[in-house]
Amino acid sequence: MPTNFTVVPVEAQGEERDPAERDARRQQQQQQEEEEEEDNGERGSTGDGIARESSPFINNAEMDRGNKYEGKNMALFEEEMDSNPMVSSLLNKLANYTNLTQGVVEHEADEDTKRKEVKVPRMGTFIGVYLPCLQNILGVILFLRLTWIVGTAGVLESFIIVFMCCACTMLTAISMSAIATNGVVPAGGSYYMISRSLGPEFGGAVGLCFYLGTTFAGAMYILGTIEILLTYISPSAAIFKAEDGGEETEAMLNNMRVYGTCIIILMAVVVFVGVKYVNKLALVFLACVILSIIAIYAGVIKTAFDPPDFPICLLGNRTLSKRSFDVCAKFTESNNETKTTTLWRLFCNSSLHNATCDDYFSLNNVTEIQGIPGIMSGVLIDNLWSAYSEKGSVVEKKNQPSVSGSEDIKIGGRPYVFTDIMTYFTMLVGIYFPSVTGIMAGSNRSGDLKDAQKSIPTGTILAISTTSFIYLSCIVLFGACIEGVILRDKFGEAVNGNLVVGTLAWPSPWVIVIGSFFSTCGAGLQSLTGAPRLLQAIARDGIVPFIQVFGHGKANGEPTWALLLTAGICEIGILIASLDSVAPILSMFFLMCYMFVNLACAVQTLLRTPNWRPRFKYYHWTLSFLGMSLCLALMFICSWYYALVAMLIAGCIYKYIEYRGAEKEWGDGIRGLSLNAARYALLRVEDGPPHTKNWRPQLLVLLNLDCEQLVKHPRLLSFTSQLKAGKGLTIVGSVLQGTYLDKCTETQKAEENVKALMGVEKTKGFCQIVVSPSFRDGISHLIQSAGLGGMKHNTVLMAWPQSWKRTENHFSWKNFVDTVRETTAAQQALLVAKNIDLFPTNQERFTEGNIDVWWIVHDGGMLMLLPFLLRQHKVWRKCKMRIFTVAQMDDNSIQMKKDLQMFLYHLRLNAEVEVVEMFENDISAFTYEKTLMMEQRSQMLKQMQLSKNEREREAQLIHDRNTASHSTPAVKASVAASVPEKVQMTWTKEKFVAEKHKNKDTNVSGFKDIFNMKPNQSNVRRMHTAVKLNGVVLNKSQHAQLVLLNMPGPPKNRKGDENYMEFLEVLTEGLDRVLLVRGSGREVITIYS
Repeated sequence: MPTNFTVVPVEAQGEERDPAERDARRQQQQQQEEEEEEDNGERGSTGDGIARESSPFINNAEMDRGNKYEGKNMALFEEEMDSNPMVSSLLNKLANYTNLTQGVVEHEADEDTKRKEVKVPRMGTFIGVYLPCLQNILGVILFLRLTWIVGTAGVLESFIIVFMCCACTMLTAISMSAIATNGVVPAGGSYYMISRSLGPEFGGAVGLCFYLGTTFAGAMYILGTIEILLTYISPSAAIFKAEDGGEETEAMLNNMRVYGTCIIILMAVVVFVGVKYVNKLALVFLACVILSIIAIYAGVIKTAFDPPDFPICLLGNRTLSKRSFDVCAKFTESNNETKTTTLWRLFCNSSLHNATCDDYFSLNNVTEIQGIPGIMSGVLIDNLWSAYSEKGSVVEKKNQPSVSGSEDIKIGGRPYVFTDIMTYFTMLVGIYFPSVTGIMAGSNRSGDLKDAQKSIPTGTILAISTTSFIYLSCIVLFGACIEGVILRDKFGEAVNGNLVVGTLAWPSPWVIVIGSFFSTCGAGLQSLTGAPRLLQAIARDGIVPFIQVFGHGKANGEPTWALLLTAGICEIGILIASLDSVAPILSMFFLMCYMFVNLACAVQTLLRTPNWRPRFKYYHWTLSFLGMSLCLALMFICSWYYALVAMLIAGCIYKYIEYRGAEKEWGDGIRGLSLNAARYALLRVEDGPPHTKNWRPQLLVLLNLDCEQLVKHPRLLSFTSQLKAGKGLTIVGSVLQGTYLDKCTETQKAEENVKALMGVEKTKGFCQIVVSPSFRDGISHLIQSAGLGGMKHNTVLMAWPQSWKRTENHFSWKNFVDTVRETTAAQQALLVAKNIDLFPTNQERFTEGNIDVWWIVHDGGMLMLLPFLLRQHKVWRKCKMRIFTVAQMDDNSIQMKKDLQMFLYHLRLNAEVEVVEMFENDISAFTYEKTLMMEQRSQMLKQMQLSKNEREREAQLIHDRNTASHSTPAVKASVAASVPEKVQMTWTKEKFVAEKHKNKDTNVSGFKDIFNMKPNQSNVRRMHTAVKLNGVVLNKSQHAQLVLLNMPGPPKNRKGDENYMEFLEVLTEGLDRVLLVRGSGREVITIYS
């Protein structure tokens, strides 16, 4: 219900009495608002800097510009109104919203294309859906092949074929109705429905299959048109003539190719010149179809009391073709003289009575029976059962007396009616199925309907019900009215070359011939009109890159390039030339399309997605599943090899879109299915930790970003992809220092940069950027909370902080050591890559070299497992694995080597084993001096840090005092209470000099203590181990491609953290590529199967 608002500007209530002043102020205000609106439009975000989702109704500057809300009673929401419309304006837009017409970009396809104004749709259910579906479903197969299918398969099996196909389309129509009424469906029909329900991969694959099906349907209709023209209207128009009886089929196929090419060029020109002419002729073609069907029913009724006279000539039980003779007899009486007929001369070597004749001709009589005995004749009983035959066999009448002649006589040149192809049940299904396609015609026109959500289900289901009744009744009526041999006579040779169904029609066979000719012409034109638009819709969606050129066309939107491609593909069907061979091809593509429509409905129903709210309520997932199963069964019933080829084509397109296509998010059901499957799997994985056999490193990779939010060490991701090879979980994390509100834009930029690098390095995983007030806390949050449920990381990978000695580096040694402690506390393994920039890229290949493992402490087998995983990748594949272990004074090194070899044998690992003896000896002067230097440096840093902290603290206290002096009395009191007594002083010159000398004396005495100090014995021992072990490792592994070392743990006493960094530096000194490994405390490799 419309509501009237009276808006009173706040300024008008007191200050501005002068109208001129008020107008000037209002004009200025309006100008400012417009500038702000433009500014917000450019930024595409609200005042808080957060981008909003683009939509036809939200964030639409074109529609909002004219009705900017001027009142101030909604000032609280003025920031929101920059991007979110008022409810009143939203409802107004919704009420006036219309779809785009067929052949124009749909409302999600291209953000840069402005919506075109379209007239309000006018068509209702009958004109908009029912009649187009009727016209598309009833067609060439009904007139040219249905009688032949009834005669070959029998009434019962034909009924089964038709019922299966009609049930398939009815179930598909129910699913389609549910999808079509679940929101607005723009032009694109089935492609749009499938792509938005099952995602761009399925949508693109099935859309292209539907396009190919529609294109081959055009070829089939054109072939049907030529068959009617050359067989029933004007046989003399044939270019290629058959000299011998056996060459008729080949001559006919060549005629099809020549005429088909000419007609397809003509039709393409008509479509190119203007689709409006095709649409105007559509009603004429539909009238032809309806008149033809009425003529058939009228003919059936007439046969009950006055059957038409169409005699058939039989020789024994064999049907004779009347194209070569006119009198159905061996002799005729003329002037009391018996003369031989033309038929005699066709079977005998002369016209004389004593001529040598065909053995079968001599032994059997020539009889004439009525081809259409009528509905009351009881011929239905004879036509109930099938009569399949081999290619080239004679059409014979059942239960007719016959004497077989010599088998060695050739019958090829005789005037019999022969079968042109081998017939069997499954082949007939493939030929018949195209006659029930066309159910999408209504949904394709959804943009032109008054109420699409009501018209599409009603019109489509009514059209399928009508056509199913027509087909099923025709099967029974054909079987009840027409003689079996006529039904099996595909081209009507026994009835003087008449169209078989035409012989039944009233008032004349020509009604059917002319009607079917125009209807097949019209159907061909409709296919050539619809297929290019479907291809254009797919191309403009941008999901299949190599067909994007077909999205362009004429200035008015007509798809010129798509029309050329369609005509080219159609020509392939024309060159096949046989209607019976083309029909199964398009059956495959249509069946695949219908199968996925059913799958889309079933998936959406089972997932119960919040957006799944169809207005059409008479659907169920079991019906959709049954329809999908029936479609799949019919595909393989028709032709298993065609079905496999169609699936292969669809599969290739699917993988191509997945690999190269543009990423689209359409809220499709497959994503919902994936989420459900992921949730189910996560809940299953949550049950407990993985068994040792299933353990693999699930990595959390900690990256450093520079001030431009670019990754500092890209090789860390290269190493990740080499270690993981796309298996298991990888989370790539990083920390930005600050607050999220301030760093929101930088976070998005950082995430984009990291994801782009992950794509380049082929690292399959997830990206997680955390904003935290301190870098240290951010790392801690990632280690604790990255991952979900059972899909959590168990290993942390990070780069060694090369510049840890520099105090300004935010990722200082303090953060590093705390990270080591936290991974240990979280029972996670830790990998630290030193000299990460020297590690190989994914494109490099090591042709030789070693991966050396220095196994000092047993950490659960991580050191053994990592080289094995690395050698799966091409970079490290040719490297050999060597394992070194250290023997102490009391160890038996020979026995250790044997035990280690046996252990590796049971682990199924191939590696060289070496035991290195490292005996106790005196601590060298070098070690003592290095330890002393390390401790002096640490003490000096502490003194510097302390003096710096004192200066900062004093400055802060003075600042607090000054702030308190300008605050309210209550605040002053609280601040005064919190400030210590020593700060309540005035800085005189004497005090300042005394304080300065005091600090100086303290610093001097502190530095004297540093130079007089002696090193801690514990640190000396640790440094001795590091120096000694480094020497041994350098001796054996200086030229190794990668060295893996046990990483010693940090000291329990936190005062020695900086010394810990020095120990690790000394331990790995002189090595190019080092991976320090710290286990998680659990076994990760097992000898058991």
